[in-house]
Amino acid sequence: MSTAIVRPAVAFRMAPFFGFAGFGAFWGVWGAALPLLRAQAGVSDAEFGVALLLVGAGALPAMLLAGRLVDAVGLRVAGILLALLGVMGVVLAAGSVSYGALCVGILLVGASSGAADVAINTLAATVEKRTGRPVVARSHATFSATVAVSSLGAGALAALADSLLVTFAAAAIGVAAFGLAVVVSTHSAPAGGGAAPGSEGGVVSGSEGVSMRRGGRGSRWVALIVIGAIGALAFAAENAYQTWVAVLLTDAFAASPALAAVAPAAFATTAALTRLATAAITMRRAIATLVVASLVATAGGVLTAFAPTLPLALAGIVAAAAGASVLFPTLLSYGLRPVADESRGRATSAISTVAYLGYLAGPAYFGLLADATGVQPAFVGVAVLTAVLPVTIPALSIGRRSWLRASAPG
Repeated sequence: MSTAIVRPAVAFRMAPFFGFAGFGAFWGVWGAALPLLRAQAGVSDAEFGVALLLVGAGALPAMLLAGRLVDAVGLRVAGILLALLGVMGVVLAAGSVSYGALCVGILLVGASSGAADVAINTLAATVEKRTGRPVVARSHATFSATVAVSSLGAGALAALADSLLVTFAAAAIGVAAFGLAVVVSTHSAPAGGGAAPGSEGGVVSGSEGVSMRRGGRGSRWVALIVIGAIGALAFAAENAYQTWVAVLLTDAFAASPALAAVAPAAFATTAALTRLATAAITMRRAIATLVVASLVATAGGVLTAFAPTLPLALAGIVAAAAGASVLFPTLLSYGLRPVADESRGRATSAISTVAYLGYLAGPAYFGLLADATGVQPAFVGVAVLTAVLPVTIPALSIGRRSWLRASAPG
C-alpha cells in the first residue's frame, strides 16, 4: 500500500515546539533556582545532593506509565502534563521549608517531568511521521535554546526578587501557557492513528506502522530496549559534560565563577545550533549521523582531557557538544519511525526510560573518575562512552529490520 505524506494544520505542526519550549523553560529556571532552593530548605550540600537524586526516582516510574496514558487519552495530554510540571515547581517552592518537604517536592517534580518528557517526545515523533520533517531533532533544539534563555531570565528575576516562590510562579505561568498551546493545537488529534487535525486529505503516514498489539511483541520490546541502551550511552556522555564542564574550568584553569559559567552556556548553545543545523540529515542518514556524531564527540572529549590552555578546552567542549547533542534525538527518531500511532507512547516510554538511566548515571560516573584521576583526565572516560557507540550500530540495525519484517504483509 502506498503512503502519502499529508500537510497537517499549522497549529498541529507547531505543537511539539510548544511542548519542548515549555519543558526547556522549566528546566532552565530549575538550574538557576537551585541555590535559592537549597538556602530555603536549610540543608547541607550532602543532603541537597541526595535530595536531587529523587528527581530520577520520581521520573523513572512516571516515564514507564506515561506512554500508556498518551496512547489511551491522546496527544493533548502532553500539554496537561506540562502544566502539571509547572504547578509542581510552585508546590516545591512553597513547601520546601524542611528536608522532608524538600524531598517530597523534588520527587513530585521528577514524576511530573518524566511523564511530560515521554508525552512531548511521543508528540514530536508523531508529528514527524505525519509530516516527513525532522521534528524530533528540531524540537530538542528548541529545548536547548529555551533552557539557555530561561536560565538567564530566572537568574535576573532571582536577583531582583530574591524569592524562590516568585521565580517558580513565573516559570509555572510560562510553562502552563505552552501547555495550553499544546492542548489547543492537538485537541482533535486521535489517541491512536488517524488523520491529523486539519490535514489536507490523503493517507496519513503516521497511521501505518507496527503496533505493539500484534504478534512478536517480545522481540519488539527487546529492540526498543536496545535502542534505549544505546541512548543511555549518549545521555551519560551529554549530561556528564553539561554537569562538569564548569568545574573543569574552575579546577584546571582557575577560571572565575563568571568565566566558568561560559562552559555550560557554550555547551547548551552549541547543542541547540547543531540540532537545528543537522535536523534534515538525521532523518535521511540516521546511521551515518550517529557514527560521525560519535566520532566528533569522542574527539571533543579527548581534546578537553588533554587541552593545555583554556581556549583549547573550550574548543573541546564545543566539539563534544556538537557530537553528543545529536545522538539521542537521532536514535529516538530512528527507533520510533516504524511504530504505529496507537503504540508510539509505549514505545517512547521504553526507549526513554532506559536511556534516562544513562542520563542519571553520567555525572556520577564522571565523579568517580574525577576522584581517581582528577577532573580534566576524567574526560577521557566520557570520550570512551561515545567511542563505544558506533560498535553498537549493528544491534540497532538488526532491531530496525525486525520491525520492518513485522510490518510486511503475510
